[in-house]
Amino acid sequence: MRVLVTGAAGFVGYHMAQRLLKDGHVVFGLDNLNDYYAVALKRARLAQLEQHGRFLFERTELADGAAVRQLVERARPECVVHLAAQAGVRYSMENPGAYVESNLAGFVNLLEACAHGADVRHFLYASSSSVYGANTSIPFRTADAVDCPISLYAATKRANELIAHTYSHLYGLPVTGMRFFTVYGPWGRPDMAYYKFADAILAGRPIKVYNHGAMRRDFTYVDDVVEAIVRLLPLAPETPLIESSGGTLLSNARSRVINIGNNRPEELLHFIEVLEASLGRRALREYLPMQAGDVPETYACMDELMELTGYRPSICLEEGIERFAWWYMDYHRAPAERIA
Repeated sequence: MRVLVTGAAGFVGYHMAQRLLKDGHVVFGLDNLNDYYAVALKRARLAQLEQHGRFLFERTELADGAAVRQLVERARPECVVHLAAQAGVRYSMENPGAYVESNLAGFVNLLEACAHGADVRHFLYASSSSVYGANTSIPFRTADAVDCPISLYAATKRANELIAHTYSHLYGLPVTGMRFFTVYGPWGRPDMAYYKFADAILAGRPIKVYNHGAMRRDFTYVDDVVEAIVRLLPLAPETPLIESSGGTLLSNARSRVINIGNNRPEELLHFIEVLEASLGRRALREYLPMQAGDVPETYACMDELMELTGYRPSICLEEGIERFAWWYMDYHRAPAERIA
């Protein structure tokens, strides 16, 4: 199968491309290699992927509609896994324009190209647990109201879900939105809390513990996320009949949204203890109030993923953090000291 993976030099995109290549697929990777975090890490991921003869990479800005259209026409993907986006809740308050350009304009450009320039069997895209905002109904279910985002990042991800539904309705493009819950693991993003914690712990600097540690997160190991996507790829949604109470047809979109989490929220303080044990160092802790745009708890209901694919994430926090710690310490060694 020919699969286009956007954000291929990113964290989840890298792991997704690796899995597809391992399974024998042809992967077209797209990424703009921006400097939101260290470009060297993105290039190191790409170097791993480029060892495969079935991986073709193009550096492209999603905001460049003509370039995206030409890439899709050349690649002729059967499936698209759209993982490229401007990430980060707090950064969206510093640089909102980056989110509009990538997460909104770029998303529409890709949908336009796929709707008109290729015969795409299934378009899967990354949404986020942040769309649930300050929802207090636990666990989070895809049927919950998500009309009150509390960050611009969350608002762009919710907008993606609505835009994808519209394109599916207009052009028959089968789409699946995937609401990811705090993905972690090797080759992760340095702006994520667990990576920042590892940096600080090993350097002897204090870690910043927000809301005085009274937080719970549905930490999801990256391999579990990739397995869920792989199982969803051949399961394009069928045409639904969405009707109002009066029986009027509202939409014939082949569109759905799925939670991809661990279904097991962990206390932040326990998470820190597990990371300390894996790194062999104690953390110096600086307790701080809640940050703007953050939420005290995330918790994914996974019934829909289980019903569709028979899969439920299985990597426990202790195993996942240990794998991350081994990778982190190896990657950050001097090149001559790294494990081959």
